[in-house]
Amino acid sequence: MHVSEKESLTVVHMERRKLLMVIGLIIGVFILSNSSPSIAAESLVVAFGASQTYGKGVTRDEAYPAQLELLLRQKGYDVRVINSGVNGQTTGAMLQRLEGSVPPETSVVILQPGGNDKRKGLGAERAENVAAIRKILAARGVPVIMMENRVFRNYPRQADGQHLTAAGYHSLAKSLVSKVSALLAK
Repeated sequence: MHVSEKESLTVVHMERRKLLMVIGLIIGVFILSNSSPSIAAESLVVAFGASQTYGKGVTRDEAYPAQLELLLRQKGYDVRVINSGVNGQTTGAMLQRLEGSVPPETSVVILQPGGNDKRKGLGAERAENVAAIRKILAARGVPVIMMENRVFRNYPRQADGQHLTAAGYHSLAKSLVSKVSALLAK
């Protein structure tokens, strides 16, 4: 069998095309592997507190930390918000669990000390415990957004008159977006 000159040139052109594609792929992989990443690492926010942080009376997805994460992601932030709220916890117990609850890579802490100290007769210790928590976080370079009980007055509450409804937690999360965003941008 005799291969025509035209068929021979077509085969040569196909081989060149394959070779150029392979070279292009190798160059592309080299460039990508030596460039800095274009996407920043995930930021970590820890919501640290008592029952209003935990979301007493609502599902975990309805509590403000989960809603805050969703709202921040909708704004383009690569963020994870950890719900580190414990129902009924005093500031003394929060201080004891601080190191285990706030990972070293934390970018922001939202501190909600709650009213359990007063309810359990430990009101005199609250200010000192909150100051100690803030001091430890400051030493680690973690900014703190304080969320005292008076913040919750403006939002819809459950029948207990104390804890927020899912809609209340959503409104609270919306109010925190700009504060958290400002700290993540630093």
